[in-house]
Amino acid sequence: MDEIERTQRRKRKISETSEMNVTPNEERTVSLLSGFCFFLLCAMPIFSVIAFGANDTWALGVLSICSCFLLIFWLADAFFKKNLRLEISSTQIPFLGLIGIGLIQLLPLRRADVSADLLSIPAVNSLSLAPYQTRLFVVQLIIYFIFFAAALTFINSRKRLQKTILTVIIFGSMMAFFGMLQRLANAEAIYGFRSPGQGVPFASFINQHHFAAFMEMTIGLTLAVFFGKSMGGDRRILLLIAAVLMGLAVVFTGSRGGMLSLVGVVVFVIISNILGKQKDADVEASENSNYHRNFALVAGGLALIVGLFGAVILLGGDASLMRGIGLQFGQPDISNGRTQFWQVALKIFFDYPILGAGLDSFGTAYTHYDPWNGIYRLEQAHNDYLQILADAGVFGFACVAAFIYLLFKQSLQIIGQTTDRFRRDTAMGALAGLFGILIHSFFDFPLRTTANALFFLILVVIATVPFTHSKKHRRK
Repeated sequence: MDEIERTQRRKRKISETSEMNVTPNEERTVSLLSGFCFFLLCAMPIFSVIAFGANDTWALGVLSICSCFLLIFWLADAFFKKNLRLEISSTQIPFLGLIGIGLIQLLPLRRADVSADLLSIPAVNSLSLAPYQTRLFVVQLIIYFIFFAAALTFINSRKRLQKTILTVIIFGSMMAFFGMLQRLANAEAIYGFRSPGQGVPFASFINQHHFAAFMEMTIGLTLAVFFGKSMGGDRRILLLIAAVLMGLAVVFTGSRGGMLSLVGVVVFVIISNILGKQKDADVEASENSNYHRNFALVAGGLALIVGLFGAVILLGGDASLMRGIGLQFGQPDISNGRTQFWQVALKIFFDYPILGAGLDSFGTAYTHYDPWNGIYRLEQAHNDYLQILADAGVFGFACVAAFIYLLFKQSLQIIGQTTDRFRRDTAMGALAGLFGILIHSFFDFPLRTTANALFFLILVVIATVPFTHSKKHRRK
């Protein structure tokens, strides 16, 4: 009897695939192509971190090739399935708006201020003051958009979501451990051969502050899953170890923005767990048990912060800790010149208020407003919000503000509506990591690093992507 039922089920499955004009072999091919897309989505951020943050031209070239393969596999999947899978999100609209602003800035709509007879090359007549940098930045935005759209489409199940989260946590903890070993060993070159130049490296990043931003994103996800108790047993111990490694790495960088953002991430996770509605209908906690749970969360967060600072002192990171909390003596300007950079960014914005001076053109525009002798070259404003005002004007800033608003709106909807504790915890953790790097962006430019931008988009997907659970999972 069982054999007859199995035969009937196989016949129904074959008839269903024939109705879709897809053979069983083609169905396996489609599944394989979808798996290739998911593999690239996990591999591209990891490669970008290993490749010194992927800010070098060769690394951007590799990522461009990977995005092309991602599109090829995506279209091949649609060809065999006779249906293009595409998850539409409102967060993609501001993304496209920023790309459109960059394309408009490349148009030759500005009259050159210098006579052609005085120059050996033609004067720039585009709206952007640095068209080459703007063109390269637009290419990066297109790569990010392809990656983002594919991630929204192919991270579409609980299993793939779990794999993505485990990849982020495991890889983040490994890089944290590697970075601390490198700092304790006083290594002067990354991997023993890459000299950072004027930067202060940490792990594989040229800039230690940008590595701190990378850790802020990963530790938010780790802490939320740990405090949320959606994973039990030995996994929670591993999550705690991973969170401690990431927190230690942030403190070891000595980044003041990183320290402040780390505290913001921990506070965000604690508050979101306290205020989060308990969706388990079969368990109704009493007021007393809620009080004990909230007290344990607050005490655990404080213990984590104090423990991290104490461990850094014991491991010999006193200088990093003192600099991170702003107590390093002998430093004439605690802002490291940031107040001057921010004033110049505002001046550029007032001169180019509508569309800005050009995406990623701050370094070129700064030379006209530089009050110093020009011996130092400045490429970033050390404040992503002021720099987007200077680079893209009010329209570009509106795109960024709209993206942040839609991000929080969609993620809070996921947190409030889902009945799956694991899904709620991961959305909270991703949003906590995003909150941390948004804080850090007030004092630095962490999202200008390609590796951080890709992991940022992965967290956006984890926080906002909706998917339905099977009946089997709901029964469990």
